[in-house]
Amino acid sequence: MENEFSEHFSFDDSANEEARICVVGVGGGGGNAVNNMIERGIRGNVEFIAVNTDQQALSENRAPQKIQAGGELTGGLGAGARPSVGAEAIEESREEIEDALEGFDMVFVTAGMGGGTGTGGAPVVAAIARRLGILTVAIVTKPFKVEGNRRMKTAKEGISLLEEHVDTLIVIPNERLLDIADASTSLIEAFEKADSVLYSATRGISDLITVHGLINLDFADVRTTMKDGGTALMGSAAVSGDNRAEKAAVEAISSPLLDGLSIAGARNVLVNVTADPSLGIREATAATNIVQQEAGHDVEVMWTARASRAATGAGSGRRSTAPSRSSRSGTGGATRAKTTCAASMCRPTSAAARCATRSSRARSRRARMAKRAASRSSRPRRRLRSRSRAPGTTQSTPTVPKFAASTPTTSTTARSASARTTRTRPLSCAR
Repeated sequence: MENEFSEHFSFDDSANEEARICVVGVGGGGGNAVNNMIERGIRGNVEFIAVNTDQQALSENRAPQKIQAGGELTGGLGAGARPSVGAEAIEESREEIEDALEGFDMVFVTAGMGGGTGTGGAPVVAAIARRLGILTVAIVTKPFKVEGNRRMKTAKEGISLLEEHVDTLIVIPNERLLDIADASTSLIEAFEKADSVLYSATRGISDLITVHGLINLDFADVRTTMKDGGTALMGSAAVSGDNRAEKAAVEAISSPLLDGLSIAGARNVLVNVTADPSLGIREATAATNIVQQEAGHDVEVMWTARASRAATGAGSGRRSTAPSRSSRSGTGGATRAKTTCAASMCRPTSAAARCATRSSRARSRRARMAKRAASRSSRPRRRLRSRSRAPGTTQSTPTVPKFAASTPTTSTTARSASARTTRTRPLSCAR
């Protein structure tokens, strides 16, 4: 009988081993995020690697393993906010990065987009990890508006490229952090808040795999959800009082970090409900039901519930803002319940479909640019044709200026060539 069953079923003992997880911080922003994660701690078999072109910043990083990328290219002085240099630097250190990532089951690539090393290097690191067969999740930030339009444009280009080389991409819009921050929040505190959100997102997913809970998910569940998941949305909230888990779920699915988007129509949703040991099954299921209703009843929602003393701040090295008094009430009480929701949004799954989508967007973009160019070039011609000229006056065809503000005014009265030249020179110099 035993042999008969053995013919139909096979058991992989390696699947029961603890999954190996690695967090790779790329560039200055990624390195800061890694430092924060190490300081606050992530439970389970999680290792950290810092990759940077800036030797000074790398030497101060707390990661046990550090990789100086592009030493010959940059001389250890950084990428100079040039993503192309960052990408080339990572390519220069490809073999070292491959050796460092070998053997991991899941890799988180974290970076602050908009600079040089993080923006250019994160897609290369992600591509290396994915080529090794590792589940690759990128969690990156978009810049604050105060950092400038150029940095924001660079970040968007980097994010678009990064999406092509990861299984799941989670983008944290820093500007939306201001919606949940005090008016007196300093710039340093704002960046620390961004690091904190990166920490929460990484830990929220890794805890699903590494921490034993009342209702568990294993690595295979997470891999099924996040493999080729595309762009994902992530919201998190902690609430105390009555119906704490339910309220936390409502806040999580309406979090400013979702950047105004809804999880409705998501392909898969992961939900992690964490509270103190008084967490009741009705609390946890009520929170999950709220997420299910928002996502849609045809969407698969995978959830886990954990009772932890850390939910009340006990056993933590950092001071908790939650009251220390524990509650025996099944509906909540004074302690907090935290709900983290990660929704994998739908996207074209085939390479051909993704290529077609990008081509369509490129055509639309070119059409808009051509329309604007035609509109700009037609304005001065219409203006010139509508003006009357004195008899015998000759007028050369004007050239379209590089900037509209530099267009010189043209007189309609007859002047000698020398007079026009004398008047045009100081205008040209002044412009």
